Amino acid sequence: MQKYPFDQKFSSYLFTALGLAIWVFAFLFLTEPLDVNQFKTSEKLIYLPLYGMLAAICYLGIYPMQKRLYKHKNKQWTLLSELLFFSMFITITFIVMRCFYLYVVVFNEPNPYSLGYYFTSIFLPAVIVIFPIVAIARYALGKYANKKIENSKLFISGDGNYEGIRLLESDLILLEASDNYVEVHYQSQGVLKKQLVRARLSRLEKEHTQLLRTHRSYLINRAHFASLKTQNNKLGVILTHDIFVPVSKTYISQVKEAFSFATN
Repeated sequence: MQKYPFDQKFSSYLFTALGLAIWVFAFLFLTEPLDVNQFKTSEKLIYLPLYGMLAAICYLGIYPMQKRLYKHKNKQWTLLSELLFFSMFITITFIVMRCFYLYVVVFNEPNPYSLGYYFTSIFLPAVIVIFPIVAIARYALGKYANKKIENSKLFISGDGNYEGIRLLESDLILLEASDNYVEVHYQSQGVLKKQLVRARLSRLEKEHTQLLRTHRSYLINRAHFASLKTQNNKLGVILTHDIFVPVSKTYISQVKEAFSFATN
């Protein structure tokens, strides 16, 4: 299933929760359901903000469920994931709002709204008006987050009209020269992958100066460095996924300096 725009950052989640609290307050104040028109001004200033706060608390309360669902889906968020999230959110919100209505707003009052009437005439219309705004906000924040991620990706370009590969710098492990090609070693969701790109390693070194040359055939991403190791009487570096990359004599000093090793 196709990915759905999604922003997993808690700061964005909190921003949406605050917006939800304000929107619920505004909706109740302007439409006056739940006999709001019979409230005194002082009561409106107490109950209506509380409804907004409760909606925000319900939204924040299921953040751990969203994280677990995101992890369960191998960090892939789809439209089905979003619908499942909203079904949980709406269910929990209905239970909390119903309890607040019964045990706070009309506590000890005769003839409160029945469960059926409360759901069909009060809660459901509110859902139809309020929740699309939340859905739009989540979608917009997700699109913005995805665009930022896409813009932050490295582009390992091919020579001429040949295709390249675009990936996060944190996912790139190393570039290895292979005849007229460069083999890109990278990880995707923790799985090691490789892709050939028709390019010259010397050109890519000039374009991506943050990469470190260890050998005439290798450029590595420093972030994936694990340790120095001698293997078969050859010095090399161990990278993520236990990849051994040789270090030639020409580059020993700069490699040790890059990782703060003594060069003597």
